[in-house]
Amino acid sequence: MSGPGKANDLLAQIPKAEKGLPPVHLWNPDFCGDIDMRIARDGTWYYLGTPIGRKPMVKLFSTIIRRDGDDYFLITPVEKVGIKVDGAPFVAVTLEVEGEGEAQVLRFTTNVDEQLSAGSEHPLRVVIDPQTQEPAPYVHVRSNLEALVHRNVFYQLVELAVSRPIDGQNWLGVWSGGVFFPIGLEP
Repeated sequence: MSGPGKANDLLAQIPKAEKGLPPVHLWNPDFCGDIDMRIARDGTWYYLGTPIGRKPMVKLFSTIIRRDGDDYFLITPVEKVGIKVDGAPFVAVTLEVEGEGEAQVLRFTTNVDEQLSAGSEHPLRVVIDPQTQEPAPYVHVRSNLEALVHRNVFYQLVELAVSRPIDGQNWLGVWSGGVFFPIGLEP
């Protein structure tokens, strides 16, 4: 199921949208098996073990990804194929800050040039690895898909962090879109 033409076959099945993203949430084709496609933790897409070097192709694939449970798929109206995702399907690679305090807005751009502002529609969360205690920050992109916040961008968030008491503990966090997002306990 993972011959060289398979990726091109999938691309040819994507309907041309007038604007916006294809409605993958409405498509329920039969599962056609897994293909040898993987999204690495750094956001690099691989096909047959080789990085996909054409950004327009990666951007197009990124519009048809769907997560069902813990599994990721590329979905077209006629085909559903499984892919591997090492962390999250997207990486937030840049951050722009507008305003300050509770009125602050944090605008992220992903590795596939999607832009989103953290807030109630695009919450920010931090998961702490139980073994290493390393933080892994994520921002919601769409449906149940997230972007891992790149380490350099996370450092920017840490620089913007303010203290706020939550349930009797002081948390460091950031404001965006009128929402406070905790990123760690205050030392």
